[in-house]
Amino acid sequence: MTITVPQGTEVRADTGRPQLPPPRGELSEAVHAYLRGVGRSLPDRRSTAGADPYGEDLQLALHLAYELHYRGFDQVPDAVEWDPDLLRLRSLMEERFEDALRDRCGRFTDVDEAFAALLTEPAEGHGVSDHLVRDGTREQLREYAALRSVYQLREADPHLWVVPRLRGRAKAAMVAIEYDEFGCGRAEAMHARLFADLMSDLGLDPSYGRYLEAAGAETLATVNLMSLLGLHRARRGALVGHFAALEITSSPAAARISAAMRRIGAGEAAVHFYDEHVEADAVHEQLVRREVVGGLLADEPELAGDVAFGVEATVLLEDDLAAHITGAWEAGGSALRVPIDDLPGAGRDEAGQRGDA
Repeated sequence: MTITVPQGTEVRADTGRPQLPPPRGELSEAVHAYLRGVGRSLPDRRSTAGADPYGEDLQLALHLAYELHYRGFDQVPDAVEWDPDLLRLRSLMEERFEDALRDRCGRFTDVDEAFAALLTEPAEGHGVSDHLVRDGTREQLREYAALRSVYQLREADPHLWVVPRLRGRAKAAMVAIEYDEFGCGRAEAMHARLFADLMSDLGLDPSYGRYLEAAGAETLATVNLMSLLGLHRARRGALVGHFAALEITSSPAAARISAAMRRIGAGEAAVHFYDEHVEADAVHEQLVRREVVGGLLADEPELAGDVAFGVEATVLLEDDLAAHITGAWEAGGSALRVPIDDLPGAGRDEAGQRGDA
């Protein structure tokens, strides 16, 4: 089947949408061609069943399918968002990814136990923020920002999907936290906008999706998990667990990265983004645990296992990403698939480009 664009639909260039990145294998090649309107068929279950669930090909193909629910891609019509053949393939890829995650999870079934594990940090940390605060170079901080931009330039968007699926205390608290994430009604204070300013401060291009080509499967998996959980009502408990894991672990890591930014002499905007998260997420942590998680489980106690899975899957994928990044740096290499300067159109114009998050 080929994509049929409804009569009268105009496909036009949109500077707010990223370009399609090059494919990385059979699945992403098929999705890439389908989105461009030149592919006539999509892979079947046999192809997805044989794909590496954490590999470059499946993770990019899944990201391409999910992006249609956000800003989409330049020259790809909006109508493709609900193309039934593409949705069938996305479902098969989601099944492959989630089954692999569940096979690796199961350490926690009790929510309090899962949260207790999040609050325990080793005396000598070995994560990305620990490396950056001790030994991080300016180029490593730029690489880290480029990788994180795949999510941070849409910060909080995936979590909004869960709001209509909650009620009472959980919904009210979730909206309160999201209101803060979106700048309390001020566009210039939106956390995604603050990250765009950070990128500009570090000499990076803050355009949405700009560094997708440079981001490997480990980065894409952390972002895809948000969409996987957020887009399905049945996974609302896991999405709440995921959100809680991010909020609980954010503040200490943000403090370390803020210190690293100061150490390398980064500008005010780069420091401000992480300072903001030190303060905001310390408050969010209490609200998400007591009201979002507490309210959800008061209403639907049977979702406790799903909340625990969301916490564990989040930590697992973040640990995978951290191991990839620190391993590359400790070996004297780059954590990016494609060096920043080798990306098409690399380099900023003289005026510099601001993000439009």
